[in-house]
Amino acid sequence: MTKFTFPQQMKLVEALPPAADAAGRSSDIVSLKNAGKAYVKVHLAQGNAATVALAIMQATDVAGTGAKPLANAVPIWANLDTSLTDTLIRRSDAVSYTTDAAVKNKQVIFEVDPAQLDLANGFDCIYLTTGASNAANITQAEFILVDLRYQQSTPPSAIIN
Repeated sequence: MTKFTFPQQMKLVEALPPAADAAGRSSDIVSLKNAGKAYVKVHLAQGNAATVALAIMQATDVAGTGAKPLANAVPIWANLDTSLTDTLIRRSDAVSYTTDAAVKNKQVIFEVDPAQLDLANGFDCIYLTTGASNAANITQAEFILVDLRYQQSTPPSAIIN
């Protein structure tokens, strides 16, 4: 049995540091050229009864060249009240997700298979955008890259091409 070691077999990249989401934000951009799959984990501390729109975008490089929304729906899970349960509920596959307006702490996870990107036109990078909401709504996100092509003590960076 192979011993699992998170830092050597997965890449964790901060997408959005915790901050108010009044005007909406765009995360850092990661390349998926060395990953078999990416999970985008979003944590929301919703302090105001205003929904928060989340969308996954794709680009041809980590500078954001040619940025556009995903064309193919991806699996999404959400826990709309983390104070009550640790259970993620499968939602409808989509390219975006909008939270409900309940004032709760929430988690949303997108599963992105790089093969679903516009590979024919050179798209191999993704990022997260949040829509305008309310200053009392705090968002934070991270990328979890799995099935790395190069599992080693220090996997290659995902934030450079």
